[in-house]
Amino acid sequence: MRRRRLTVQALAERTGIRTPRIRAFVEDGASGPVHPTERELAELAGALELPLPEVLHAARVLDRAVA
Repeated sequence: MRRRRLTVQALAERTGIRTPRIRAFVEDGASGPVHPTERELAELAGALELPLPEVLHAARVLDRAVA
């Protein structure tokens, strides 16, 4: 499987999520002050061709670990 590289700007254009929010998700991770909404997670999963149930599960697990 070939990996594609997407810039933050390209991902923002593809999903409609603002570039600063995506950059915050990437730089700060789950422990950062900016958390993606379920809709944003769905858009990111689609753009990155990741299985949505796994992305949502990982987000919930990380959310509980940070809390």
